[in-house]
Amino acid sequence: MTRTCEHCAAPLAIMARSHTRSCSPRCRKALSRAAKRAAETQNEVLPAELTTTARWIRHSATKVPLTAAGMAASSTDPRTWSTHSDAAASTVGAGLGFVLSDVDDVVCIDLDHCIRPDGSLESWAAPIVADAGTTYVEVSPSGSGLHIWGRADVRQGRRIRRPDGTAVEVYGTGRYITVTSRRHGACSSTLADLSALITRLTA
Repeated sequence: MTRTCEHCAAPLAIMARSHTRSCSPRCRKALSRAAKRAAETQNEVLPAELTTTARWIRHSATKVPLTAAGMAASSTDPRTWSTHSDAAASTVGAGLGFVLSDVDDVVCIDLDHCIRPDGSLESWAAPIVADAGTTYVEVSPSGSGLHIWGRADVRQGRRIRRPDGTAVEVYGTGRYITVTSRRHGACSSTLADLSALITRLTA
């Protein structure tokens, strides 16, 4: 299948690298300007606790972590991370990611397959979102999951299998989380304390 430029839809060169998105310097510049405008919008949506921390990367369509320059990135190597503005302005890969680190208490609760086709939440997920309180929640890249962002002391990620067969994942360090800036409902642009909720989920 022929890959095309994301700006003008012209075919990309056969030997173009896997993360290449544009066919020419002109189109690359146009994509960069569009990314910059999107970054300005994201700054209005995302919590300042995230955008002011230099722990941003890019990721491929298959969620391989990449630097803003298109090299391999790692969730445990700060040398491969960038500021939010630099990562958001990059045209590498398919989107943004934020690295969770033990330098602070930012955490993420990952709910997969919890959004129904009509946009409502599955019955098992609705109480979790409600119990999260006033915090930042966004729709995952798939469009069917949620990422609940907040604060808690989580040093080791956990996958919690629920009696009904569903699973909840909790992460706090050594991992990156994709970021879409697609807010769920009227969520807050701040991070709340999720300690009590995580304690209940992991009990």
